[in-house]
Amino acid sequence: MALSVDRAVSGLLFDRDDTLVIDVPYNADPHKVVPVPGAKRAVQAARDAGLPVGVVTNQSVIARGTATREQVDATNARVDELVGPFDVWCVCPHGPEDDCACRKPRPGLVLDAAARLGVPVSECVVIGDIGADVGAAAAAGAQAILVPTPRTRPEEVAAATTVADSIEEAVALALRHVRAVTA
Repeated sequence: MALSVDRAVSGLLFDRDDTLVIDVPYNADPHKVVPVPGAKRAVQAARDAGLPVGVVTNQSVIARGTATREQVDATNARVDELVGPFDVWCVCPHGPEDDCACRKPRPGLVLDAAARLGVPVSECVVIGDIGADVGAAAAAGAQAILVPTPRTRPEEVAAATTVADSIEEAVALALRHVRAVTA
């Protein structure tokens, strides 16, 4: 499977948990952050290609009241230190029952990240591990690459247009379509 060849790529957005770092459910502890193998190299490859990079992440731990926004921000700063740097972080602090516009699979986080990066959303690729990541990309008009993990449901894999075996493979695929930068 491949990305649409008729669309250039000028920005990459990553999910956080199980895409950039090993998922620790509802983690708001910077000491528990462990990068996914290859994540730092993949993000660096995107940066080396001149792409702006961002993170779009649901963090319902805030809505649940088991962590503060400051704790989540500190955890994200640790991800940034170990895997980044990232140009933008977009965090949904809501729970599934809050009916917000930003919680993936809704498009809010992707639209906000693209705007903050100054990149047309149609030229963004969202890399994530579950159907909500793919759904948010589609709802926003971006492309998506699914990198399945053991918790990715088979129907999510079957429904994804583009699937990669690793974050490094996903970034390499996106880099094949990078918009040429003119001086």
